[in-house]
Amino acid sequence: MPLDRGPLSDALQKARQSLTLSNPNPRVGCVILAADGREIGQGHTQQAGGPHAEVMALRDAAQRGESTRGATAYVTLEPCSHHGRTPPCCDALVAAGVVKVVVATGDPNPKVAGRGLERLRAAGIQVELMPPDSEAAFATRELNIGFFSRMIRGTPWVRMKAAMSLDGVTALGNGTSQWITGEAARADGHAWRARACAVLTGIGTVLEDDPMLDVRQAPTPRQPHLVIVDSKLETPLAARLFQAPAQGLTRQIFIYCAATDACRQTALEQRGATVIALPGPGGKVDLAAMLRDLATREVNELHLEAGHKLNGSFIREGLIDEFLLYVAPQMLGTGGSGLANWGPLQSLDQRLPLRFASVEPVGDDLRVLARVQGKDRFLHA
Repeated sequence: MPLDRGPLSDALQKARQSLTLSNPNPRVGCVILAADGREIGQGHTQQAGGPHAEVMALRDAAQRGESTRGATAYVTLEPCSHHGRTPPCCDALVAAGVVKVVVATGDPNPKVAGRGLERLRAAGIQVELMPPDSEAAFATRELNIGFFSRMIRGTPWVRMKAAMSLDGVTALGNGTSQWITGEAARADGHAWRARACAVLTGIGTVLEDDPMLDVRQAPTPRQPHLVIVDSKLETPLAARLFQAPAQGLTRQIFIYCAATDACRQTALEQRGATVIALPGPGGKVDLAAMLRDLATREVNELHLEAGHKLNGSFIREGLIDEFLLYVAPQMLGTGGSGLANWGPLQSLDQRLPLRFASVEPVGDDLRVLARVQGKDRFLHA
Protein backbone atom coordinates (compact mmCIF):
# COMPACT_ATOMS: atom_id res chain seq x y z
CA MET A 1 0.00 0.00 0.00
CA PRO A 2 2.76 2.56 0.75
CA LEU A 3 3.96 2.33 -2.86
CA ASP A 4 0.48 3.25 -4.10
CA ARG A 5 -0.13 6.04 -1.65
CA GLY A 6 1.84 8.68 -3.55
CA PRO A 7 0.10 8.38 -6.92
CA LEU A 8 -3.33 8.04 -5.28
CA SER A 9 -2.62 11.14 -3.24
CA ASP A 10 -1.75 12.97 -6.47
CA ALA A 11 -4.94 11.65 -8.06
CA LEU A 12 -6.94 12.97 -5.12
CA GLN A 13 -5.37 16.38 -5.60
CA LYS A 14 -6.53 16.28 -9.22
CA ALA A 15 -10.01 15.22 -8.10
CA ARG A 16 -10.27 18.35 -5.94
CA GLN A 17 -9.97 20.41 -9.11
CA SER A 18 -13.42 19.09 -10.05
CA LEU A 19 -14.97 20.50 -6.88
CA THR A 20 -17.08 23.16 -8.59
CA LEU A 21 -16.89 21.69 -12.08
CA SER A 22 -18.19 18.14 -12.39
CA ASN A 23 -21.65 18.27 -10.74
CA PRO A 24 -23.73 16.16 -10.81
CA ASN A 25 -20.94 13.71 -11.66
CA PRO A 26 -18.51 12.73 -8.89
CA ARG A 27 -15.20 14.53 -8.42
CA VAL A 28 -12.59 12.09 -9.69
CA GLY A 29 -8.86 12.26 -10.39
CA CYS A 30 -6.55 9.96 -12.29
CA VAL A 31 -2.76 9.64 -12.52
CA ILE A 32 -0.98 7.28 -14.93
CA LEU A 33 2.51 5.90 -14.33
CA ALA A 34 4.65 4.19 -16.96
CA ALA A 35 6.19 0.80 -16.24
CA ASP A 36 9.38 2.54 -15.10
CA GLY A 37 7.47 4.60 -12.51
CA ARG A 38 7.39 7.90 -14.38
CA GLU A 39 4.18 9.90 -14.30
CA ILE A 40 3.03 10.21 -17.91
CA GLY A 41 -0.53 11.54 -17.55
CA GLN A 42 -3.01 13.06 -15.17
CA GLY A 43 -6.55 14.40 -15.33
CA HIS A 44 -9.77 15.15 -13.51
CA THR A 45 -13.45 14.93 -14.41
CA GLN A 46 -14.79 17.77 -16.52
CA GLN A 47 -18.29 19.27 -16.73
CA ALA A 48 -21.22 16.87 -17.13
CA GLY A 49 -21.13 15.53 -20.66
CA GLY A 50 -17.38 16.12 -20.88
CA PRO A 51 -14.53 13.63 -20.42
CA HIS A 52 -14.02 11.80 -17.14
CA ALA A 53 -10.75 11.73 -15.22
CA GLU A 54 -9.40 8.57 -16.88
CA VAL A 55 -9.95 9.90 -20.40
CA MET A 56 -8.37 13.25 -19.49
CA ALA A 57 -5.30 11.45 -18.11
CA LEU A 58 -5.01 9.29 -21.23
CA ARG A 59 -5.27 12.40 -23.40
CA ASP A 60 -2.60 14.08 -21.30
CA ALA A 61 -0.26 11.15 -21.87
CA ALA A 62 -0.93 11.26 -25.61
CA GLN A 63 -0.20 14.98 -25.71
CA ARG A 64 3.11 14.32 -23.96
CA GLY A 65 3.94 11.73 -26.60
CA GLU A 66 3.89 8.90 -24.07
CA SER A 67 2.62 5.38 -24.66
CA THR A 68 0.24 3.96 -22.05
CA ARG A 69 0.97 0.34 -22.99
CA GLY A 70 2.00 -1.47 -19.81
CA ALA A 71 1.13 1.52 -17.62
CA THR A 72 -0.66 1.65 -14.26
CA ALA A 73 -3.62 3.97 -13.71
CA TYR A 74 -4.41 5.32 -10.24
CA VAL A 75 -8.02 6.45 -9.97
CA THR A 76 -9.85 7.84 -6.95
CA LEU A 77 -13.21 6.28 -7.88
CA GLU A 78 -14.07 3.03 -9.63
CA PRO A 79 -14.06 3.59 -13.42
CA CYS A 80 -17.55 3.65 -14.90
CA SER A 81 -18.73 0.65 -16.89
CA HIS A 82 -21.92 2.00 -18.43
CA HIS A 83 -22.90 4.41 -21.17
CA GLY A 84 -24.11 7.60 -19.51
CA ARG A 85 -23.37 11.04 -20.91
CA THR A 86 -20.03 9.57 -22.04
CA PRO A 87 -18.77 6.09 -23.00
CA PRO A 88 -17.44 3.73 -20.28
CA CYS A 89 -14.05 4.69 -18.87
CA CYS A 90 -13.26 0.98 -18.47
CA ASP A 91 -13.25 0.61 -22.23
CA ALA A 92 -10.88 3.56 -22.61
CA LEU A 93 -8.41 2.04 -20.12
CA VAL A 94 -8.57 -1.35 -21.82
CA ALA A 95 -8.01 0.19 -25.24
CA ALA A 96 -5.06 2.19 -23.87
CA GLY A 97 -3.26 -0.98 -22.89
CA VAL A 98 -2.85 -0.33 -19.18
CA VAL A 99 -1.95 -3.47 -17.22
CA LYS A 100 -3.01 -2.39 -13.72
CA VAL A 101 -5.61 -0.07 -12.19
CA VAL A 102 -5.42 1.03 -8.55
CA VAL A 103 -8.73 2.37 -7.22
CA ALA A 104 -9.24 4.31 -3.98
CA THR A 105 -12.90 3.35 -3.48
CA GLY A 106 -15.82 1.73 -5.28
CA ASP A 107 -18.59 3.63 -7.03
CA PRO A 108 -21.93 3.56 -5.13
CA ASN A 109 -23.87 4.18 -8.35
CA PRO A 110 -26.00 1.03 -8.88
CA LYS A 111 -25.13 1.24 -12.59
CA VAL A 112 -21.47 0.72 -11.66
CA ALA A 113 -21.08 -0.70 -8.10
CA GLY A 114 -18.34 -3.26 -8.78
CA ARG A 115 -19.13 -3.80 -12.44
CA GLY A 116 -16.30 -1.47 -13.42
CA LEU A 117 -13.76 -3.54 -11.51
CA GLU A 118 -15.20 -6.77 -12.93
CA ARG A 119 -15.01 -5.42 -16.46
CA LEU A 120 -11.36 -4.48 -16.06
CA ARG A 121 -10.47 -7.89 -14.60
CA ALA A 122 -12.34 -9.63 -17.42
CA ALA A 123 -10.09 -7.76 -19.87
CA GLY A 124 -7.01 -9.14 -18.12
CA ILE A 125 -6.14 -5.98 -16.20
CA GLN A 126 -4.87 -6.35 -12.65
CA VAL A 127 -7.14 -4.43 -10.27
CA GLU A 128 -6.27 -3.28 -6.76
CA LEU A 129 -8.98 -1.74 -4.59
CA MET A 130 -7.85 0.10 -1.48
CA PRO A 131 -9.33 -1.05 1.86
CA PRO A 132 -12.47 0.95 2.76
CA ASP A 133 -10.79 2.37 5.86
CA SER A 134 -7.70 3.56 3.97
CA GLU A 135 -6.85 7.25 3.85
CA ALA A 136 -7.38 7.47 0.10
CA ALA A 137 -10.74 5.69 0.21
CA PHE A 138 -12.17 7.83 2.97
CA ALA A 139 -10.85 11.08 1.47
CA THR A 140 -12.49 10.20 -1.86
CA ARG A 141 -15.83 9.48 -0.20
CA GLU A 142 -15.62 12.68 1.82
CA LEU A 143 -14.84 14.74 -1.28
CA ASN A 144 -17.92 13.21 -2.92
CA ILE A 145 -20.17 13.26 0.13
CA GLY A 146 -23.14 14.58 -1.85
CA PHE A 147 -22.78 12.01 -4.63
CA PHE A 148 -22.51 9.15 -2.11
CA SER A 149 -25.50 10.55 -0.22
CA ARG A 150 -27.65 10.64 -3.36
CA MET A 151 -26.64 7.16 -4.46
CA ILE A 152 -26.90 5.45 -1.05
CA ARG A 153 -29.56 7.44 0.85
CA GLY A 154 -31.57 8.71 -2.12
CA THR A 155 -31.33 12.32 -0.90
CA PRO A 156 -28.80 15.16 -1.27
CA TRP A 157 -26.34 16.09 1.45
CA VAL A 158 -28.00 19.10 3.11
CA ARG A 159 -25.76 21.88 4.39
CA MET A 160 -27.30 24.83 6.25
CA LYS A 161 -25.36 28.08 5.97
CA ALA A 162 -25.79 31.11 8.21
CA ALA A 163 -23.87 34.19 9.34
CA MET A 164 -24.34 35.22 12.96
CA SER A 165 -22.95 37.20 15.83
CA LEU A 166 -21.18 35.56 18.74
CA ASP A 167 -24.47 35.57 20.67
CA GLY A 168 -26.27 33.76 17.85
CA VAL A 169 -28.15 36.64 16.20
CA THR A 170 -28.60 36.35 12.41
CA ALA A 171 -30.63 39.55 11.92
CA LEU A 172 -31.75 42.53 13.99
CA GLY A 173 -35.35 42.89 15.08
CA ASN A 174 -36.01 45.18 12.10
CA GLY A 175 -34.65 42.55 9.70
CA THR A 176 -31.24 44.14 9.08
CA SER A 177 -28.57 41.51 8.46
CA GLN A 178 -26.17 43.09 5.93
CA TRP A 179 -23.50 42.68 6.87
CA ILE A 180 -22.90 40.78 10.09
CA THR A 181 -19.74 39.13 8.81
CA GLY A 182 -16.88 40.59 6.81
CA GLU A 183 -16.02 40.48 3.13
CA ALA A 184 -13.71 37.46 3.42
CA ALA A 185 -16.44 35.38 5.06
CA ARG A 186 -18.96 36.43 2.41
CA ALA A 187 -16.58 35.43 -0.38
CA ASP A 188 -15.94 32.11 1.36
CA GLY A 189 -19.68 31.54 1.58
CA HIS A 190 -19.96 32.03 -2.18
CA ALA A 191 -17.22 29.43 -2.67
CA TRP A 192 -19.35 26.96 -0.71
CA ARG A 193 -22.34 27.90 -2.86
CA ALA A 194 -20.26 27.18 -5.95
CA ARG A 195 -19.52 23.58 -4.92
CA ALA A 196 -23.23 22.80 -4.36
CA CYS A 197 -25.57 21.44 -7.01
CA ALA A 198 -28.35 23.71 -5.78
CA VAL A 199 -29.00 26.60 -3.39
CA LEU A 200 -32.29 26.52 -1.46
CA THR A 201 -34.23 29.28 0.26
CA GLY A 202 -37.79 29.99 1.34
CA ILE A 203 -40.44 32.38 0.11
CA GLY A 204 -39.95 34.52 3.21
CA THR A 205 -36.38 35.32 2.19
CA VAL A 206 -37.48 35.96 -1.40
CA LEU A 207 -40.17 38.45 -0.32
CA GLU A 208 -38.05 40.18 2.33
CA ASP A 209 -34.64 40.37 0.67
CA ASP A 210 -35.29 39.80 -3.07
CA PRO A 211 -31.95 37.95 -3.38
CA MET A 212 -30.21 36.59 -6.48
CA LEU A 213 -28.63 33.68 -4.59
CA ASP A 214 -26.11 33.08 -7.34
CA VAL A 215 -22.32 32.81 -7.11
CA ARG A 216 -20.75 36.24 -7.58
CA GLN A 217 -17.76 36.45 -5.24
CA ALA A 218 -15.99 33.25 -6.26
CA PRO A 219 -14.88 31.90 -9.63
CA THR A 220 -17.14 29.15 -10.92
CA PRO A 221 -17.57 27.32 -14.23
CA ARG A 222 -21.26 26.72 -13.48
CA GLN A 223 -24.04 28.25 -11.41
CA PRO A 224 -25.86 26.05 -8.89
CA HIS A 225 -29.56 25.56 -9.46
CA LEU A 226 -31.97 27.55 -7.30
CA VAL A 227 -34.69 25.91 -5.19
CA ILE A 228 -37.54 27.91 -3.63
CA VAL A 229 -39.88 26.52 -0.98
CA ASP A 230 -43.05 28.47 -1.74
CA SER A 231 -46.17 26.78 -0.38
CA LYS A 232 -48.67 29.25 -1.87
CA LEU A 233 -46.80 30.17 -5.08
CA GLU A 234 -46.16 33.73 -3.95
CA THR A 235 -42.84 34.19 -5.77
CA PRO A 236 -43.06 37.59 -7.53
CA LEU A 237 -42.70 37.42 -11.29
CA ALA A 238 -40.35 40.41 -11.08
CA ALA A 239 -38.11 38.81 -8.44
CA ARG A 240 -34.39 39.31 -9.01
CA LEU A 241 -33.84 35.55 -8.90
CA PHE A 242 -35.24 35.37 -12.46
CA GLN A 243 -32.47 37.63 -13.73
CA ALA A 244 -29.50 36.04 -15.46
CA PRO A 245 -26.97 34.92 -12.82
CA ALA A 246 -23.51 36.39 -12.56
CA GLN A 247 -20.66 35.35 -14.87
CA GLY A 248 -23.06 34.75 -17.77
CA LEU A 249 -23.93 31.22 -16.62
CA THR A 250 -27.36 29.64 -16.67
CA ARG A 251 -29.18 27.74 -13.94
CA GLN A 252 -32.47 25.97 -13.36
CA ILE A 253 -35.07 27.28 -10.90
CA PHE A 254 -37.27 24.80 -9.05
CA ILE A 255 -40.25 26.12 -7.07
CA TYR A 256 -41.88 23.65 -4.67
CA CYS A 257 -45.42 24.42 -3.59
CA ALA A 258 -48.18 22.80 -1.53
CA ALA A 259 -51.17 24.19 -3.45
CA THR A 260 -51.19 24.74 -7.18
CA ASP A 261 -52.71 27.66 -9.02
CA ALA A 262 -52.83 27.09 -12.77
CA CYS A 263 -52.48 30.77 -13.68
CA ARG A 264 -49.61 31.41 -11.24
CA GLN A 265 -47.87 28.19 -12.26
CA THR A 266 -48.07 29.09 -15.94
CA ALA A 267 -46.77 32.59 -15.28
CA LEU A 268 -43.83 31.28 -13.22
CA GLU A 269 -43.01 28.65 -15.82
CA GLN A 270 -43.01 31.35 -18.48
CA ARG A 271 -40.31 33.05 -16.38
CA GLY A 272 -38.26 29.86 -16.65
CA ALA A 273 -39.14 28.10 -13.41
CA THR A 274 -40.14 24.48 -12.92
CA VAL A 275 -43.07 24.24 -10.48
CA ILE A 276 -43.48 21.05 -8.44
CA ALA A 277 -46.42 20.43 -6.09
CA LEU A 278 -45.55 18.33 -3.02
CA PRO A 279 -48.21 19.05 -0.40
CA GLY A 280 -47.53 18.08 3.19
CA PRO A 281 -49.28 18.53 6.52
CA GLY A 282 -50.63 21.97 7.41
CA GLY A 283 -50.61 23.29 3.89
CA LYS A 284 -46.80 23.24 3.78
CA VAL A 285 -44.39 21.65 1.33
CA ASP A 286 -43.39 18.09 2.19
CA LEU A 287 -39.70 18.79 2.74
CA ALA A 288 -38.60 15.15 2.96
CA ALA A 289 -40.37 14.38 -0.32
CA MET A 290 -38.74 17.45 -1.84
CA LEU A 291 -35.27 16.13 -0.98
CA ARG A 292 -36.09 12.79 -2.59
CA ASP A 293 -37.35 14.60 -5.68
CA LEU A 294 -34.21 16.74 -5.86
CA ALA A 295 -32.14 13.56 -5.79
CA THR A 296 -33.95 12.36 -8.91
CA ARG A 297 -32.95 15.70 -10.46
CA GLU A 298 -29.28 14.85 -9.74
CA VAL A 299 -28.74 17.24 -6.83
CA ASN A 300 -25.81 16.01 -4.75
CA GLU A 301 -25.09 18.81 -2.29
CA LEU A 302 -27.94 21.13 -1.30
CA HIS A 303 -26.87 24.48 0.14
CA LEU A 304 -29.58 25.92 2.41
CA GLU A 305 -29.65 29.70 2.96
CA ALA A 306 -32.99 30.56 4.51
CA GLY A 307 -34.64 32.33 7.42
CA HIS A 308 -35.18 31.04 10.92
CA LYS A 309 -38.64 29.58 10.17
CA LEU A 310 -37.60 27.32 7.28
CA ASN A 311 -34.32 26.53 9.04
CA GLY A 312 -36.35 25.42 12.05
CA SER A 313 -38.54 23.19 9.90
CA PHE A 314 -35.51 21.45 8.40
CA ILE A 315 -33.98 20.89 11.84
CA ARG A 316 -37.27 19.76 13.38
CA GLU A 317 -37.75 17.16 10.64
CA GLY A 318 -34.18 15.88 10.95
CA LEU A 319 -33.22 16.89 7.41
CA ILE A 320 -29.98 18.80 8.10
CA ASP A 321 -26.68 16.96 7.69
CA GLU A 322 -24.26 19.72 8.63
CA PHE A 323 -24.08 23.40 9.51
CA LEU A 324 -21.80 25.95 7.83
CA LEU A 325 -21.72 28.87 10.27
CA TYR A 326 -19.81 32.14 10.03
CA VAL A 327 -19.48 33.68 13.46
CA ALA A 328 -18.61 37.38 13.76
CA PRO A 329 -16.74 38.74 16.82
CA GLN A 330 -19.60 40.96 17.92
CA MET A 331 -22.69 40.89 20.11
CA LEU A 332 -26.06 42.03 18.74
CA GLY A 333 -28.22 41.58 21.82
CA THR A 334 -31.81 40.45 22.27
CA GLY A 335 -34.75 41.12 20.00
CA GLY A 336 -33.23 39.80 16.80
CA SER A 337 -33.62 36.56 14.87
CA GLY A 338 -31.73 33.40 15.72
CA LEU A 339 -30.46 30.65 13.48
CA ALA A 340 -33.61 28.55 13.63
CA ASN A 341 -37.09 28.64 15.13
CA TRP A 342 -37.48 25.23 16.69
CA GLY A 343 -38.19 23.89 20.14
CA PRO A 344 -38.59 24.59 22.99
CA LEU A 345 -37.04 21.37 24.20
CA GLN A 346 -38.28 19.69 27.34
CA SER A 347 -35.06 17.84 28.13
CA LEU A 348 -31.44 17.70 27.04
CA ASP A 349 -32.15 14.31 25.50
CA GLN A 350 -33.99 16.17 22.71
CA ARG A 351 -30.97 18.22 21.71
CA LEU A 352 -29.36 17.89 18.30
CA PRO A 353 -25.90 16.33 18.79
CA LEU A 354 -23.18 17.74 16.55
CA ARG A 355 -19.51 17.15 15.84
CA PHE A 356 -17.12 19.92 14.91
CA ALA A 357 -15.66 18.96 11.53
CA SER A 358 -13.55 22.11 11.32
CA VAL A 359 -13.18 25.51 12.96
CA GLU A 360 -11.10 28.03 11.00
CA PRO A 361 -10.64 31.81 10.92
CA VAL A 362 -11.81 33.51 7.73
CA GLY A 363 -10.75 37.14 7.79
CA ASP A 364 -11.93 38.59 11.11
CA ASP A 365 -14.65 35.93 11.45
CA LEU A 366 -14.76 32.27 12.34
CA ARG A 367 -16.03 29.51 10.04
CA VAL A 368 -17.53 26.56 11.90
CA LEU A 369 -18.44 23.37 10.08
CA ALA A 370 -20.50 21.24 12.45
CA ARG A 371 -21.84 17.86 11.32
CA VAL A 372 -24.92 16.18 12.79
CA GLN A 373 -23.70 13.06 14.53
CA GLY A 374 -24.45 9.87 12.64
CA LYS A 375 -25.55 11.56 9.42
CA ASP A 376 -22.34 10.57 7.62
CA ARG A 377 -22.41 6.92 8.65
CA PHE A 378 -22.95 5.92 5.03
CA LEU A 379 -19.38 7.09 4.33
CA HIS A 380 -18.09 4.40 6.67
CA ALA A 381 -20.20 1.51 5.37
